[in-house]
Amino acid sequence: MEQSCEQTAPSLKGQVQDQAPATADIMDDYDGDVQVVTNSFRDYGGVSRFCGRVETVKCFENNPLVRQRLTKEDGAGKVLVVDGGGSLRRALMGDQLAAGGLQNGWRGVIINGAVRDSSEIGKLPFGCKALGTMPRKSEKKVPGEQGVPVEFGGLRFKAGQFVYADEDGIVVSDEPLRVPRDRSAL
Repeated sequence: MEQSCEQTAPSLKGQVQDQAPATADIMDDYDGDVQVVTNSFRDYGGVSRFCGRVETVKCFENNPLVRQRLTKEDGAGKVLVVDGGGSLRRALMGDQLAAGGLQNGWRGVIINGAVRDSSEIGKLPFGCKALGTMPRKSEKKVPGEQGVPVEFGGLRFKAGQFVYADEDGIVVSDEPLRVPRDRSAL
């Protein structure tokens, strides 16, 4: 039996996303075919293992597009990858946006920047990785860009790729991956 990103889904009732393939297993099977983020991201969501099709936002200390994407768009099967320029001066997402993302089917977010309300985000069955926390909310002046390639952690994320995240790191692939569930047979 195999694990794949298509077989997992966010759920208000449980942490189904834990069925996503482990990044270590992905690297065992696909090293050379995938890219690995080199930055150290911390887990803030109630689900630490998640995966999905990449959607991108590029913004700096402003989050109107993050808000729009998470709270107004269908995110079924998707992970929002946000390049906030690595800034820890303003949070690009808090618990309300995370809850909105969960309600709209997003599997999680990866933010090259800060989040706030981390304790509340941690109670949600939602994936959230970020560089750190900051209680100061974002500005609302400049929306940023969406659907553009974003670069951080030693690689370039493009909309339509697939991202796999867990406690060990973040792996990106151009295609959905299938990983055997029972590793003892290998």
